[in-house]
Amino acid sequence: MKKPSLWLATLAAVLVVAACQNQRAPAEQAVAAAEASLTSIRDAATHYAPDQLQAVDAQLSTVKDSLSKGDYKGVLAAMPSLNTAIGNLRDTATAKQQEADAANAKAKDAWGPMSTDVPKMVDALQSRVDILSKSHHLPKGVTKDSLAAAKTAVDSMKSAWSDASNAATAGDFATAVSKGQAIRDQASQTMHSLGMTSG
Repeated sequence: MKKPSLWLATLAAVLVVAACQNQRAPAEQAVAAAEASLTSIRDAATHYAPDQLQAVDAQLSTVKDSLSKGDYKGVLAAMPSLNTAIGNLRDTATAKQQEADAANAKAKDAWGPMSTDVPKMVDALQSRVDILSKSHHLPKGVTKDSLAAAKTAVDSMKSAWSDASNAATAGDFATAVSKGQAIRDQASQTMHSLGMTSG
């Protein structure tokens, strides 16, 4: 009586193994497709949605672990969720990249006049500092300390402007304009401290 039940148990085991093997190819293909899909957006996701990418990578890692253990059923069950996560990541990264591109295009327009105006302000400051440094009598409201601070500020602005120009040359106009605006603000304050009128 025990032999038939043993035979049935063996048959059941064989059928389970066969079923698993039947699921192996679809599971491997599904994981490969998910990896390829994630690879295609990895650069954009790394830049625009790093936290979300990290979560999707962890999800993929779990699925790949199940695949390596032969849990093909578990892999196939997890794929819809993983594919949705990859799709959401693609949408987020694409939207943020479009926003960044639009902001950069707007900044590029602003950079044109700024690239002329700010160097003029810095040059005017440099000229004023040079004149005051040679003068024996400082104008009313200007002290030796404020003149020294202005000298330091001009050097700082020149260095910062170099960084801004490099950013613009690299096509990163958003950063260039951000740095340029900071220099413009600093130049205005420094001009005020030297009794100049800023344009």
